Amino acid sequence: MAKAKTNYTCTECGGVTTRWAGQCPACGQWNTLVETVVEASGGNRYSAQPQSLAQTAPVLTLADIDAIDVPRFTTGIDEFDRVLGGGLVPGGVALIGGDPGIGKSTLLLQALANISRHKKTLYVSGEESGAQIALRAKRLAVDAGELQLQAEIQLEKILATLATHKPEVAVIDSIQTIYSDALTSAPGSVAQVRECAAQLTRAAKTSGVTIIMVGHVTKEGALAGPRVLEHIVDTVLYFEGDTHSSFRLVRAFKNRFGAVNELGVFAMTDKGLKGVSNPSALFLSQHDTQVPGSCVMVTQEGTRPLLVEIQALVDTSHVPNARRLSVGLEQNRLAMLLAVLHRHAGIAAFDQDVFINAVGGVKITEPAADLAVLMAINSSMRNKPLPRGLVVFGEVGLAGEIRPAPRGQERLREAAKLGFSIAVIPKANAPKQPIEGLKVIPVERIDDALQRAREIDELGD
Repeated sequence: MAKAKTNYTCTECGGVTTRWAGQCPACGQWNTLVETVVEASGGNRYSAQPQSLAQTAPVLTLADIDAIDVPRFTTGIDEFDRVLGGGLVPGGVALIGGDPGIGKSTLLLQALANISRHKKTLYVSGEESGAQIALRAKRLAVDAGELQLQAEIQLEKILATLATHKPEVAVIDSIQTIYSDALTSAPGSVAQVRECAAQLTRAAKTSGVTIIMVGHVTKEGALAGPRVLEHIVDTVLYFEGDTHSSFRLVRAFKNRFGAVNELGVFAMTDKGLKGVSNPSALFLSQHDTQVPGSCVMVTQEGTRPLLVEIQALVDTSHVPNARRLSVGLEQNRLAMLLAVLHRHAGIAAFDQDVFINAVGGVKITEPAADLAVLMAINSSMRNKPLPRGLVVFGEVGLAGEIRPAPRGQERLREAAKLGFSIAVIPKANAPKQPIEGLKVIPVERIDDALQRAREIDELGD
């Protein structure tokens, strides 16, 4: 038998080349080319026969199209609805990824059980048998009596089921296990994932069914398969959190129907995932007394302000090159902030090991954490705690200036609601009207911020 002809496809951009190379010639990414079997050329898989010009879709001006706001419907889980932008959209396609065992199937089973009470639903399982899913539903004590289930991995049979039963919401668990007979490559390959996702998306847009696809992730935490998979769907959600911890975070990285970077916080219990109404409590350590190296900041996750404790430990280095380690924050930014602290505040840490941690496993990507990091480092170096009830936020520039953070008023109101009494913030974020119970101290430079914190501490003593 003749050897099947192969080529190499980029998992990032979908580019095709006949020879393997370390770098993709299309997008420039390294080590992304994988070998795939060249499919036999044939007709267009998306139509049985070519359409004539008279049968094509009409061309309209944008003013002639009615912009109708499609009503959403809830999943019955408030935190899940928040990440989705308010609920599911008819005809929308969502992709949710995360590490194995983190709770993707559990969350979707709970959501689908809630939706099945008033809408027709379908759970397509390509990884587990029907008995396994029924056992999980029994263990979670969810009312899934009206939930329809199909254990199938062939795309054509799944599409036929969608056309016959006409569910309003369908879950595909997972897209990497589905294969199409039109292709000869194995399930999970670049071609299969791209083709199956495109066919399911087309079915969703034409029939109005809402489809939620589960995606596997690589060891780096990115969604497995071609990057084009994330471009096809409407919403991309990521499950975050340590599998050894009881808390899970669901974050939206793409959402055509809502805000991105929304965050949903869940607690894993014996009855499944439960939404956390006050997530700030998860990210604040409970200390009986104030401890050195601890500073509370207000970060903004989408439309939700969260209070997170930043902890710093500064210790004398016993090696020639002092260590710099940060968990939950960008490590390169830590080195930059230490240089700013030395140049503009006169505090040197070149012979000190510096360790930074964001409590609760949350990842902070916004620069508004800069001021909290520097104040925590200064507190640890002086071995003196910051004043009780203090909350800070602000970006620190290379010139030592404190830059404003977006949505400053919302951050301050959240801090006041949780009982904080003093806020050191950028001068540009100072509120025009006083906030009840919160004393606001605006600062312009890093040395001014550290001095004001010491003055507050001395007055408290």
